[in-house]
Parts: sequence; structure tokens; C-alpha cells
Amino acid sequence: MILPGATLGMLGGGQLGRMFVVAARTMGYHVIVLDPDPNSPAGQIADEHLHAAYSDEWALQQLAKSCDAITTEFENVPSATLRTLEPLCPVRPAAYAVELTQDRIREKTFLRDAGLPTAPFHSILKVEDIAPAFHDLEGPVVLKRAAFGYDGKGQAICNSLEEVKNAFLSMGEVACVLEKKIELAIELSVVLARSVKGVTTPYPIAENIHDHGILDVTLVPARIDERLQTRAYAMAEQISAELEYCGIMAVEFFVTHDDEIMVNEIAPRPHNSGHYTLDACVSSQFEQQVRMMCGLSAADTRLLSPVVMVNLLGETWGENQPEWQRLLQHNNVKLHLYGKQEARPGRKMGHFTIIDQHLSAAETLAEQLKQHLQPPLDPE
Repeated sequence: MILPGATLGMLGGGQLGRMFVVAARTMGYHVIVLDPDPNSPAGQIADEHLHAAYSDEWALQQLAKSCDAITTEFENVPSATLRTLEPLCPVRPAAYAVELTQDRIREKTFLRDAGLPTAPFHSILKVEDIAPAFHDLEGPVVLKRAAFGYDGKGQAICNSLEEVKNAFLSMGEVACVLEKKIELAIELSVVLARSVKGVTTPYPIAENIHDHGILDVTLVPARIDERLQTRAYAMAEQISAELEYCGIMAVEFFVTHDDEIMVNEIAPRPHNSGHYTLDACVSSQFEQQVRMMCGLSAADTRLLSPVVMVNLLGETWGENQPEWQRLLQHNNVKLHLYGKQEARPGRKMGHFTIIDQHLSAAETLAEQLKQHLQPPLDPE
């Protein structure tokens, strides 16, 4: 076990890293963040910020020499970085698991081979792959970059063969997956912890609502029946076991109107939809991340209250700071801002949660507050 007083390394300095640093330092650990951004949110509050590229050999040697264990806040850290560090220091999750989720073709092939349902898909490596794939999938499809796509970026919904070809060309003819577009009843996610001993501890299932590919609102507990809950938990635990995973993981699910559940994506890290755990659970997903990388037992994941979480994106700012008093006048609203220097449209700047014994009341208040925080329209 790695106990308080030890030093932990974090690859990545965004908001997930920042919330990890808060949890780790609260528990008595020191944290070193490696991130190339001099103003990274996590680097601002870490004990030390190595301002360097993820491939910088000197920085990696310093990290490995100073840290008792290393983790990551996002899956696009170069796999070579993780493989360089693994012989020198415990890296949790392992490079293999992170590397698999960096590429949708590898990820979906892994899921299919494990017998887990996904949206029907084909790999697209060249223009000639498109026509047979499109005709096999029948109907509207989604073209997704195999790598470096997130929050709806690098994706295109297509209704014709010509649209798929144009989208593929506009993406630079990089490797893609072509998926059948699923008519969704609901989207879910399971955040779980898996220990070095292989013990899994899930959090309550989240119900997620997206807007233009970006998570907008999360509601917990998810409004689903027990059968779907059991299936989602079983699939998430199977994935973590197949990967021999150690750390925090999120699995996103699609549910159809026929109650068919299928895996959408795996995130080998804490997840945006798990931010509700900061305010509504006995322990947060970030405390759990610390515990898993340090070889400790899992903390309690019980839900203490129904909760709604709302993302705050850059467009909420307009030309000025939002009117935070509209949120903070409510005694059941918790505001979290990420310390980012510049607000840009689509950029996650923070979130707020609403705690209420009635989920419907929290959802109603969330919608009201979202409207209040919208910047005024330009009269022109």
C-alpha cells in the first residue's frame, strides 16, 4: 500500500486532474502534474508542475524518480509515455488498457471479441471501404474518427453514401469507424473502481443527456428498471476484468426503445458523468482514483441523495462572468469552477450540482438555472 505522505504523479492537467489533486492533497499525498500547458488547472494547485511535453525524456525521468505511483486524467496521453514509465514506477491503469481505448477500432473490436453488444460497425481505412460498409449498415450512420475524437468532435451523422464519403475526406481520410445510428431511448454510464486485487466497486448508474455531442445534464439515480441496472453493471464489470484494469473506469451505454443495451465507449479514467459523486456520494470518484492507484481498499460509493449535475460550457460566459448569485442563492446548489483561463464555446469551464430528495424537483431547478445563466442575446 502507498500511504499518505507519498508522492503521486498525474499525467494531464485539466479539470479531471485538478479534482484528483484536491482529493489526493486532502488525503495527505503530494502530487506532481506533468502537462505542457503553463496554466493547466491541475498544475495551478499541485505541489509541483512539470511544464513539459508528455514525450519529454527528462520530465518522465523526474516523474518516475519522484513518484510512488502514476496515473492519467485522459486517454490520449501517448502510449509510449506510459510504456516508458511502467518499468520505473507503478502506472495505474496500465498502458495496455489506456492504449486500447485510444482507438475506436481497437476498442470496438475488443468489445465484439468479448461478446459485448455494440452498435453495428465497420472499420474505414480508405475510401473504397465506405460503400460496402454503408450498404451493410442500412440507413443513417455515424462516421467517427478512430482516434482523438471527443465531445462529439470528429464525428458526422450521414444519411447517404455521398455524405459519408465527403465526411471521410473532410476528416483527412484518417482511420474511422462507421456505425449504424441508434435510435436512443436513454444514455447511461457506469463509473466503477477496480482494485489491484481485482475487486470492483461501482457507483450508482447515471442517466446522461447530451447536447451537440457534449454531456449537458446527468441525473442520478438513472430512471431505469432493475433488469437494465443489473445488465449495465455486469457489462461494465466484465470489461474491467477483461482489461485486468486497476483504477477508475467509466463505461457509456446506449439503450434503445426496445430496452436493448449496448456499449458505446470506455473511458479509462474518472468521467464527466461521475462529477455528481463529489457532492452526492459518501466518496467521490477522485478519492477512489487515489485509493485504487495506491493499492488501498475502495471507499463507500453509496448515493446520499438524488442529484442532477449540469455542465457549464464557455458560451455561458458571454462577455462577462455569469451571474453566479442566481445559483448560490439556493442552499442545495453546489458550484465547481475549473480555473481555466479562457472561456471558449464548447469548453468545459465548470459544473453545478443540485441535491434534492426528489429527482424531479432537482431536474426542474436545473432547467431554470440553465436558462438564467444564458448570456443576453446580442441586440444586433
